[in-house]
Amino acid sequence: MLALLQDVANAASEASAIGWSNLGKALGAGLTVVGAAIGIGRIGGAMTESMARQPEIAGNIQTAAIILAALIEGAALFALVIAFLI
Repeated sequence: MLALLQDVANAASEASAIGWSNLGKALGAGLTVVGAAIGIGRIGGAMTESMARQPEIAGNIQTAAIILAALIEGAALFALVIAFLI
């Protein structure tokens, strides 16, 4: 009987550890996505503002903004992979 109770207690502690692990993964993924969204939003806002001030270099600004957004998304994807591997 005592061995059965110990097995139940061990299973409960393992389930609790898995639950905390999943919570950490979810928080890591959520913070990663929020950070990437803030970064891309700031790039978009700055791009729009600078193109309104100097419309003649809009093409150069747009190209640079697209490259920066791609770099932010790459970093966010890397962070998501790390969050799920931990």
